[in-house]
Amino acid sequence: MWFPALTGGISRRHFMRHLAGFSLMAGPSLAFVQRLIAAAPQMKRDRKSLIILWMGGGPSHMDLWDMKPDSPNGGAFKPMKTAVSGIEICEHLPILASQAKHLAIVRSLVTNEGSHERGTYLLHTAYAQNPAIDFPSIGSIVNQQLTPKELAIPGFISVGRPAEGPGFLGMAYAPFTVQNPGQPPQNISPPSELGSDWQLRERLERRKSMFAAVETQFVKENRGEAAKAHLEVYRKAFDLTDSQLKLVFDTRKENNGRDINPKLADDYGRDSFGQGCLLARKLVEAGVSCVEVNLGGWDMHNNIFPALHTSNRTGNADRLDRGFGTLIKDLNDRGLLDSTVILWMGEFGRTPRINQNGGRDHWARCWSVVLAGGGIKGGQVYGSTDSDGTSVKDDPCQIGDVFATVYQALGINPDTEIRDPLGRPRKITGEKGGTPLKGLV
Repeated sequence: MWFPALTGGISRRHFMRHLAGFSLMAGPSLAFVQRLIAAAPQMKRDRKSLIILWMGGGPSHMDLWDMKPDSPNGGAFKPMKTAVSGIEICEHLPILASQAKHLAIVRSLVTNEGSHERGTYLLHTAYAQNPAIDFPSIGSIVNQQLTPKELAIPGFISVGRPAEGPGFLGMAYAPFTVQNPGQPPQNISPPSELGSDWQLRERLERRKSMFAAVETQFVKENRGEAAKAHLEVYRKAFDLTDSQLKLVFDTRKENNGRDINPKLADDYGRDSFGQGCLLARKLVEAGVSCVEVNLGGWDMHNNIFPALHTSNRTGNADRLDRGFGTLIKDLNDRGLLDSTVILWMGEFGRTPRINQNGGRDHWARCWSVVLAGGGIKGGQVYGSTDSDGTSVKDDPCQIGDVFATVYQALGINPDTEIRDPLGRPRKITGEKGGTPLKGLV
């Protein structure tokens, strides 16, 4: 049997093709799976997880978190009081306003990167793009640092879009992508044409044994980290295929097999972002270290206010409020919020000035991100901008500082360094490093 990609490393396409090809492999014994499911709550109590809510396109911080009602830049929306005295956010975020005691709103982030591609890379890695080296995303670092070997599902899962990858950490820490929340990943179940249950089990176990023999031999021949990563991702596939763990991807069922409360599903929202947030809760409940959920469509150069809010609450601000707000409440009700850090962000903010088309353009000079859960001290605002939102007034911060805050809240030392392919130490908080934001953890 010939695996040409193994001789010089595994390409992303090769790796992801095999990652999706669960239908060729056997699952573990039922007893083994039941032990994993039983152990998941204890594993969750003993360590933390990260949920990234990614706002693709660049969300308008001035219309969500940093309102300027007395400025010509203020826009069409009014601020509303929250459950925390002195903190106001957009009137169309009522659920999040009720959960403000859990939110830490950072209003003074400075990134100065107004390109979608470069901004996305920077906000996921804390590094500027470099053609000579590919840095790992925060999700992959969390996966490497926190995911136990015995976890039977991928430690980093992206919902709705392929998240930024593992860079030089290697494909063992790549995100597993679920395109449509609520639908099981493609090929997660064995094909029915393989026969009855006992025939299926026999044939899949035989394929599993053949695969293990070939892959283990490659590892023994010192084929490098790529061969080890290939073997490890197939091991995860074995654990998922034909097992009860598949329920974790079904937003109609709780992880214990019971039906999801229809009202809870409605509260999250029946759109892809709302169901993605529900799936994220299920995944961290099962022990996944990092989940990224995407809500795109924020690149609002035209008619921004109708795109953010509609009378039937289908705008992006409306969807955000349901999904994010219900996620916080649901995690808290289940005793999971203290062990789950939530990071809300996009690639940049949007201009204080409203353009001639009724929209806002790219703005990275001063904007907002939001943190919650996992030891983050909520009910507060960090930093501020001036009266018209064009400059930082107090406590400017960099993305490395936000990352350092997240890592500290997760129990990962922000001073941690990882080695690049040339053996050079690289800070997980960016080239210049970062310092946790004072008072947030």
